[in-house]
Amino acid sequence: MSDEALLRTELGGLPLLARGKVRDIYQAPESTDELVFLATDRISAFDHVLGSGIPDKGRILTQISLFWFEFLKSVVPNHLVTAEVSEFPAPLKPYSAQLEGRTMLVRRAQMFPVECVARGYLSGSGWKDYQATGAVCGIPLPAGLRESDQLPEPIFTPAAKINTGGHDENISFAQVVETVGEEHADALKRLTLEIYAKASEHAASRGVILADTKFEFGMIDGVITLADEVLTPDSSRYWPADEYKPGGPTPSFDKQYVRDYLESIRWNKQAPAPGLPEEVVTRTREKYMQALRAITGRAEL
Repeated sequence: MSDEALLRTELGGLPLLARGKVRDIYQAPESTDELVFLATDRISAFDHVLGSGIPDKGRILTQISLFWFEFLKSVVPNHLVTAEVSEFPAPLKPYSAQLEGRTMLVRRAQMFPVECVARGYLSGSGWKDYQATGAVCGIPLPAGLRESDQLPEPIFTPAAKINTGGHDENISFAQVVETVGEEHADALKRLTLEIYAKASEHAASRGVILADTKFEFGMIDGVITLADEVLTPDSSRYWPADEYKPGGPTPSFDKQYVRDYLESIRWNKQAPAPGLPEEVVTRTREKYMQALRAITGRAEL
């Protein structure tokens, strides 16, 4: 385990294109068609980056994404060029220690402005939508379902960014068609559900339920390509199968422990975001490590 969390990165004169809640994205040296995706140890909750990070979180997320990119390459191409620091362009070599295990060199994609969400279980915003309307993203569901119930079949419930704060808003499939066109909308739906089915089958074989997840796709050389992170605990809801009990919330391999702590201290969810006690940091890191072990079979980073 690293002693300190990496919260901020600097790669010399390399242009920083975006600093997200977790990832710092740089223009790759020596190529205008490639980007450097660097996953920090920042952690966010309630749309705020917290004052404390989780040591090794960026490495854990990156290793999980790399596992899934390889696992899914027969289903959909992805944007990964290499995650081997020894293969990075020479100007990145002085930063190898910072980059190791948490960085991907990727191809630049023209991203679709749609979050492609697959749900196999009723939880989170889907549960709230169902309680209010009896449907999720306009898709009618049987009456009488409980929180965490498995759905009759997985559904495609897309979302769109609605402001610069990074909130997502559930939208209908018809709105996806309006945004990207019918051909691309159909392809995004098909790929999302196909990936979800394949990933769910693997997760189940490891004693894990993949309740829901979100993907981001873009176009590279005219081909729909899987991009960003994929099937990590930050973009997916993973439940230990042996603890699954429908009818209420289910324990998950994600940052729910952090959210519960923040609720317990009655934080008003306004900036500045608080830091986390050492116990919360340690237990949250272990949650992420549990996910790494369960999904990939790796005991350590």
